[in-house]
Amino acid sequence: MSDTSYKRHIAKTITWRLIGTLDTILLSWFITGDAFVGLKIGLIETITKLVLYFFHERVWYRINLSKNGRILASRKRHLAKTFTWRGVGTLDTIVISWIISGNPLTGLKIGFAEVVTKMLLYYLHERAWYKIDFGIEKRRKKTA
Repeated sequence: MSDTSYKRHIAKTITWRLIGTLDTILLSWFITGDAFVGLKIGLIETITKLVLYFFHERVWYRINLSKNGRILASRKRHLAKTFTWRGVGTLDTIVISWIISGNPLTGLKIGFAEVVTKMLLYYLHERAWYKIDFGIEKRRKKTA
């Protein structure tokens, strides 16, 4: 595994976290009516999600969905990554929101509201990164 793939995964982790944190802060603020609660949830998630996302990227990098030893990058793969990441992310959001708000229902509301916004945002993020060569030694032929 090359050093460039690590750089790519770190860059993807940071860009996704910026998008995801802003979405979490806004949704949490809207649902709780308290901007400070939204900020606390978003900032704590920044730490937990950076770690979780990096490991999610590493796991997907190792999953052998390939032809002739080359990793397939397709809409199907991006959709599969979207759903697996959303499962991990939603669980994290629910737990953190519950702890911060002290209300399990608030945690569930925030977590489930994120499902729609985050899946759309994540899919668009994956598609954008698919078009970027940063961290890829040999660009594969365009497949999707």
